[in-house]
Amino acid sequence: MDGEGPQTLCDLCLAKVCCSLDALCSRRADGSMCLIWAPLFPQEMTDQLLHKMATKGILNDTTVGIFRNCKELRLRRVSIRCCPVSAEAFRLALCPHRLQELDASWVSGGLTGANIISGLASNPECRLSLQRLCLNGLHLDWEALKDDGGVPVGFSALQGLRTLHIANTDMTHSILEHICTLPLLETLDISCSAVSKLTALLDCKNTLRSLIAHRLQGLEMTPARLLSVFSQLHALRHLDLSDDHFAVDDSDGRDGDEAVQQLLEGSPQVLPSLLSLDISGRKKVTEGAVRAFVEARSELVFLGLLATGHSSCDVLASQKNLKVTGEANENQVCEALRRYRDRECFIREALVHLYSLTTDSDKPQPDILKLVLCAMQNHPTSLHVHLVATACVFNLISQDLAENMPLSLLSSTVTQLLHAMKTFPNHQQVQKNCLLALCSDYILQNVSFEKFLAATLVINWLSSHKEPALQRMAVAVISILVAKLSTEETAQLSKDVFIMKQLLAIVQQKAMVGVIDSTLKFALSALWNLTDETPTAARNFIACQGLELYEEVLESYYTEPSIQQKVLGLLNNIAEVEELQPDLMEEDLLEHILSLLQDSHMEVGVRYFAGGILAHLSSRPKVWTLDEELRTTILKQLHASIITWTQLEREMVSYRSFRPFCPLLQTSLPSGVQLWAVWAICLVCNQNMSHYSSMLDKEGVTELLKALAGHPDTNSDVKRISYNILQLVEQYQSNSGASDKHTGSAES
Repeated sequence: MDGEGPQTLCDLCLAKVCCSLDALCSRRADGSMCLIWAPLFPQEMTDQLLHKMATKGILNDTTVGIFRNCKELRLRRVSIRCCPVSAEAFRLALCPHRLQELDASWVSGGLTGANIISGLASNPECRLSLQRLCLNGLHLDWEALKDDGGVPVGFSALQGLRTLHIANTDMTHSILEHICTLPLLETLDISCSAVSKLTALLDCKNTLRSLIAHRLQGLEMTPARLLSVFSQLHALRHLDLSDDHFAVDDSDGRDGDEAVQQLLEGSPQVLPSLLSLDISGRKKVTEGAVRAFVEARSELVFLGLLATGHSSCDVLASQKNLKVTGEANENQVCEALRRYRDRECFIREALVHLYSLTTDSDKPQPDILKLVLCAMQNHPTSLHVHLVATACVFNLISQDLAENMPLSLLSSTVTQLLHAMKTFPNHQQVQKNCLLALCSDYILQNVSFEKFLAATLVINWLSSHKEPALQRMAVAVISILVAKLSTEETAQLSKDVFIMKQLLAIVQQKAMVGVIDSTLKFALSALWNLTDETPTAARNFIACQGLELYEEVLESYYTEPSIQQKVLGLLNNIAEVEELQPDLMEEDLLEHILSLLQDSHMEVGVRYFAGGILAHLSSRPKVWTLDEELRTTILKQLHASIITWTQLEREMVSYRSFRPFCPLLQTSLPSGVQLWAVWAICLVCNQNMSHYSSMLDKEGVTELLKALAGHPDTNSDVKRISYNILQLVEQYQSNSGASDKHTGSAES
């Protein structure tokens, strides 16, 4: 069972609503959606629905329209982060609600800070109810700030605002002055903005409890003036003065480093309420200053020291209640990944150290894996992040570690790996890291993910990489994935002749030197699975001279049953396609296959697939173009050989359907053909009746078997095996019925 447990009923219902919006909605004249019928949603569930739509990537101008219904769908805490929502859609769908929180960070679609503020200010309730606003990454367009009546309006209209995140914007000192007049402002994030002075903060010195000022490169204040401002912020509990250590050189940030140094060395009477300080990336501060600061602040609960070189300072070990971001140990690195989710510079740094810490990992660490995935999700286009993150993922799920991880977490992991492969197709190391992580039999067999996408990405990668170890892994992954695809997906994949050429080239490369290795076996398995009930793939195989190559492989690997079986399995797939049967009508080929069928020393698996090819080809007299005596011999030897076979305990083959067997079960056909078909069906049913029971009924095989068993001219061996299969079906259905009946009575 998945360690994280099943999804909640609420989650499942909301997900169902998300995927059924088209059916549940009508369209307004402007194209936006409107629920045809909506009950009165519990308020929290309305927030959850919007959040679910946003995380699934379906929240946009069209779908956000359902929230224009403010009576049944009441929003309070809204996140449209990174969603493509326009100013008009925002105004119509979200502004009428009595919002308490809004995160519109990095919204695309042309929505500006001015649009948001004026829209919210147009709702008298929002002016007082809104407490938290995030506008990170937006163009503020300050000059355009006017209400619906054209009257200039600004942040001061939102009198209830307590938390404002306005990082990575075009904010200026004049805008900051305006913000600092908010009467209840407690938390302010002005990171990566063009602010030149912080003196405006004195206007909110009695309320401001948290100031986040990461990477203020345009600051034009001396260290002394900065400290003077900080010394008057008596209510401040958290101060973030961190810097991007990747973006600055030795001459940049000098005043900031000096101000931080003086703050560390200064009196505790400066910022007396301070409980949390972040100076990560400040490379110029000294260890002595860090030690002095920690020793003087016994109430300190957090200190950011990543990329300062001082996270190993001995004084930190004695502070049991102090959380630290740094690189000295796993706890510090994980704390950095948690706190710096949106800061690429620190995420990169933390991941580099995490990679070193997890290189020899011998225990499952799902919590750490979640942090790595979060980093990848928050920086979807960052090559630097994905380069290290994919390496960390490999460390965390390699060997047997994946088997002790929740399946849902592994599913998310593979999804992120596939995103990395798709986003960075030409970066060899990222592709290699992803392939290494994916090359796990446990993950490929048990975890739910987009297998068609994965197969396509790995095949594309294979085309430009010939390194033997990586080629082996890629072919292994493809071999397993192709077997997991639906018939429709396999057909879609096989339309590309390039895929067939790639795999055949590997087979030829190995066969030329007579190599028997896992790469050859995986390539043969992939080709076998690719042609299974897929006529397009079978045609491409023939068009790429696959038949000629396989005839050579069949002869040169005569003593290798594992190779023979895979080759014959593919030829069996071709023999099932009536229009392609003439391509197999080569006397030398069929005589060779017949010799394999007759060889009593050959493994049953090889003889089984040899028999399948011959049964299909000899079952249709109109298609047969060779000497009739050969066909007569084949039919005779089919029967004589099959009755000597014993049923196998190990699973040798599995079938997507029994449709290819139906033409062989006709009462008018020779007994050798019928016998091979019923023996094959009996084999797989004995091994996995739960999988094949419904298939027998659905595809009409049960009726064909009954007809065979009841026909007076049916051979006794064919009748016996047909009866055996029907008894297996009856016994299984009887047991299943009893189980269902027992379950039903227990429920009642």
